[in-house]
Amino acid sequence: MADSWDGSYEVGSQSDESSQFERLYLEPIYDAFVCPLTKQVMRDPVTLENGQTFEREAIEKWFKECKESGRKLVCPLTLKELRSVDLKPSIALRNTIEEWTARNEAVQVDMARRSLNLGSSDGDVLQALKCVQYVCQKSRSNKHIARNAGLIPLIVDMLKSSSRKVRCRTLETLRIVVEDDAENKEMLAEGDTVRTIVKFLSHELSKEREEAVSLLYELSKSEMLCEKIGSVNGAILILVGMASSKSENLLTVEKADKTLENLEKCENNVRQMAENGRLRPLLTQLLEGSPETKLPMAAYLGELVLNNDVKVLVAKTAGSSLINIMRSGSIQSREAALKALNQISSYEASAKVLIEAGILPPLVKDLFTVGSNQLPMRLKEVSATILANVVTSGYDFDSIPVGPEDQTLVSEDTVHNLLHLISNTGPAIECKLLQVLVGLTSSQSTVINVVSAIKSSGATISLVQFIEAPQKELRVASIRLLQKLSPHMGQELADALRGSVGQLSSLIRVISENIGINEEQSAAVGLLADLPERDLGLTRQMQDEGAFKMIISRVVRIQRGETRGSRFVTPFLEGLVRVLARVTFVLADEPTCVALCREHGLAALFIELLQANGLENVQLVAATALENLSLESKNLTKLPELPEPGFCAAIFPCFSKPPVITGLCRLHRGTCSLKESFCLLEGQAVEKLVALLDHTNEKVVEAAFAALSTLLEDGVDIEQGVMVLCEAEGIKPILDVLLEKRTDNLRRRAVWAVERILRTDDIAYEVSGDPNVSTALVDAFQHGDYRTRQIAEHALKHVDKIPNFSGIFPNRG
Repeated sequence: MADSWDGSYEVGSQSDESSQFERLYLEPIYDAFVCPLTKQVMRDPVTLENGQTFEREAIEKWFKECKESGRKLVCPLTLKELRSVDLKPSIALRNTIEEWTARNEAVQVDMARRSLNLGSSDGDVLQALKCVQYVCQKSRSNKHIARNAGLIPLIVDMLKSSSRKVRCRTLETLRIVVEDDAENKEMLAEGDTVRTIVKFLSHELSKEREEAVSLLYELSKSEMLCEKIGSVNGAILILVGMASSKSENLLTVEKADKTLENLEKCENNVRQMAENGRLRPLLTQLLEGSPETKLPMAAYLGELVLNNDVKVLVAKTAGSSLINIMRSGSIQSREAALKALNQISSYEASAKVLIEAGILPPLVKDLFTVGSNQLPMRLKEVSATILANVVTSGYDFDSIPVGPEDQTLVSEDTVHNLLHLISNTGPAIECKLLQVLVGLTSSQSTVINVVSAIKSSGATISLVQFIEAPQKELRVASIRLLQKLSPHMGQELADALRGSVGQLSSLIRVISENIGINEEQSAAVGLLADLPERDLGLTRQMQDEGAFKMIISRVVRIQRGETRGSRFVTPFLEGLVRVLARVTFVLADEPTCVALCREHGLAALFIELLQANGLENVQLVAATALENLSLESKNLTKLPELPEPGFCAAIFPCFSKPPVITGLCRLHRGTCSLKESFCLLEGQAVEKLVALLDHTNEKVVEAAFAALSTLLEDGVDIEQGVMVLCEAEGIKPILDVLLEKRTDNLRRRAVWAVERILRTDDIAYEVSGDPNVSTALVDAFQHGDYRTRQIAEHALKHVDKIPNFSGIFPNRG
């Protein structure tokens, strides 16, 4: 049975290398020192009733094994049964062994000290390091031997070895030397040793990283060393990376994470962790720390640059706590909380979390409170910034009470107060409050309330004046707000801009700046684009200021590809084209606009813009502009001057022949050109407009249809207009529009155009055989408005679906 004892029974068994150190004893090992079971020098010898001595732990395990297997309790050496399992400590033997061990360990330490230098062979160094490990692991008290013998600095020097194996063994040895020994840790922390250890975290060899992080974990158990580790540049960043790594082994990740947990004892380390993406410690201290701790944590949170996902995490975790501090803390605490909330409110998702946590009422209260309890203006600016952030989240602000009488952000009183603040504060807070209004006017559900409050307060003129603000951010905010308002109060804004004050000039100057297209330019041109296009006074003033010539230049440059790479190019181009199209709405009343269109070939430019694929708004405006230009063609066509009839012709007109004049426009019966009279036929625009009838955007189809309808208007040769459409293969697309019934407006236009087309007998005969067209016309006749029913009836007569009784309707020509 004794012979069956193997390593599985060994307690505190040593490795082969450890056994080598035992062979280095100065004094020989006496047989009495060695346990018969473990074959190792005993640390706690005990004697059985038969006088045999064993290591206590080994013999106790032997007895347990016998009992569990049902065997008799026997002495493992003599195999004779024991009457008692009492164990008597061999105190004298233990003392002798301890004295012997101490003498021999001193020799081992001395031998290790002599080998620990960079001039020794790697083998000697490795053996010396293992010796130190062996001595320190045998007894916790032995660690002072390593310290007193001056081994720690010598071991640290081995980190400079060129051997990876030596460096790994050195890191392992240092961990064992400092484990549970504060004095050894303090000694190791002297000089640049901690910095050197941190460097090993970046080494390619995973074993070195593993040993280094294990050593740092042991050192981080000392609060004094936590600050030292955190002060090493990059230490926390590397540890945070290791703790979240998917490629490191699990032990290394775990040790890195535990090290960081220990480093949290130091406030500066918590800040560094937050800065490097490990925010939980900071949030924990913010939520659970003392008031003295919460204040610096909130303040630091306000200084951090957070990514969007982290902003949501912070809002969910600490949003309510920060809002409570903002409500009732000291000025210093409120300032810290406001700055932190400013950081996390700048992302839509986190802003929504804060709204649900109740941030709006205290924000509004802080802004509007005056007197002894009011916030300093610098903090009101932060409050305004937060409010500007949260209103961009798209939340339903009409449903959230923010005042004592359940006022909302878009209640008339609230908007009036915002407007009052805007007029009575400095540029910084004015800018933020204007941004608040920008956010509130971005939603269809709230913009009407804001517009109503602005009108009732008479603030339009005040808001327009900010266009001339010298501060760019303030100017941009005001222009963006006015752009949002312009679709709903365009005439009021046009009236405010018209005149000699200078705001219109400022807008034109912004648009004309020869820089990369920016948000301010896009908003400025968008504002002008939304103003009433038939406001002749405004158009004249823009003409006088040279706005249209500048806009033509900018459009051409964009068309040539000279301006690109900006996210504002598309809205900027759309705005430019819409503003430019203003001139086509006043041609009959403003000769200078006719001259401008002729001089700069605007008809050709708008025809080119019809092909701006992907830019639906540009195509729509271009088609509308061409409609306006084409309607004016009949007034601009130069009619031929007929020669005076001779004497004979005057007396005998039956014998005279009318003069033949060639080169006249088929439609307008005069001299036409695209540039001078804006004739679509001469400009070859018909085919391009027909192509747009198949567009997916119904508004583009309507605009193109309206432009093509000018070929069939009274005052032109309608029969020739039909022929022009035939030649451009436009009849079928027009009939398709009638059949599709996409919108009421399109149906009205289609019925009108089809009736005129059907006045041509050949087409009427061909169409009469298409039951779909007849059905569509009957539907329009039955369900259209009064005018549409009249026209549909005429169309049905052309295809013989209704008897043509004369005198029912007047002939419209």
